[in-house]
Amino acid sequence: MSGKPISVDDFEECAKKALAKAVYDYYRSGAEDQQSLRDNVAAFARWRLHPRMLRDVSSIDLSTSVLGQKISMPICVGATAMQRMAHSEGETATVRACRSLGTGMMLSSWATSSIEEVSEAAPDGLRWMQLYIYKDRKLTESLVQRAERAGYKGIFLTIDTPYLGRRFDDIRNRFQLPPHLRMKNFQTSDLAFASDKGYGEDSGLAVYVAKAIDPSIQWDDIEWLRGLTSLPIVVKGILRADDAREAVKRGVNGILVSNHGARQLDGVPATIDVLSEIVEAVEGKVEVLLDGGVRKGTDVLKALALGAKAVFIGRPILWGLAYQGEAGVHDVLQMLMEEFRLAMALAGCRSVNEIDRSLVRRDIASKI
Repeated sequence: MSGKPISVDDFEECAKKALAKAVYDYYRSGAEDQQSLRDNVAAFARWRLHPRMLRDVSSIDLSTSVLGQKISMPICVGATAMQRMAHSEGETATVRACRSLGTGMMLSSWATSSIEEVSEAAPDGLRWMQLYIYKDRKLTESLVQRAERAGYKGIFLTIDTPYLGRRFDDIRNRFQLPPHLRMKNFQTSDLAFASDKGYGEDSGLAVYVAKAIDPSIQWDDIEWLRGLTSLPIVVKGILRADDAREAVKRGVNGILVSNHGARQLDGVPATIDVLSEIVEAVEGKVEVLLDGGVRKGTDVLKALALGAKAVFIGRPILWGLAYQGEAGVHDVLQMLMEEFRLAMALAGCRSVNEIDRSLVRRDIASKI
């Protein structure tokens, strides 16, 4: 590729050249045969846009809100772990780019910058905290309390990772953090995923999860978490209507339709394909969000037309970060924002409130 990247694929091509193989493989790969990884992206092509004409689209308003917090566009940054493998400033660069464009960032519990460092990097930026429930419940509680003290505006509880999915590239590479990095939210070497621990022949992260993350979590634990914080709680990892209804019964504030970037159970549906049934199941009682496979502005438009309040971006942010740090993340988000603005205009939508189900239809002839 010559010249400046102009698509997510271009940014990935640049990132692949910049990153160590094991790091690129970790960021890029999905579980097992990666069927769901491919389908997350391909599924958007199964939905066709049916634009409205002659709507005076000389002025377009992209703004919306998530969990009561106003954002400039319905494109937010999802939690991706260990960002300092991509760039020396890692999560602090990402949060500054988000702030500059007026959108929000979800911080991974497994970040290589601490909760507090990310807060200090963008004190007025919109931040949410992604949470795993650890076997050590006091540790889990401390992460929630630290996020609340540091001004984060919500907790995104990941519920699809009682164990780590089987990721062939990470096993082959015996993936672990480079020796100069650690998960900064943890004090002990065991919990910080430090490279001096030695993780044998497997993916180091799979060994780490088996030792640290609580596989016994169940619906009652959402109520336990509710007792720890006044922050809004979003469950991340729902793919079924009955689970969505149960989450609403348990008092969550939102649902993130997610298959963990297709990194957990291979063979699950693409998130865009189950979005409608989950939106229908919650009956407007909570916000429904989506991640997985969003690569273009038209993808964002389709997700909103099918009922998502906003989408969260993962791998494209890492590609931008590897390409040029904060400026690269800014460029990726700016590119997606302008693509979404153009998609809205060409579909006859002057604001996100005018995006509705009539704009998309399933392509029954699609072979994808």
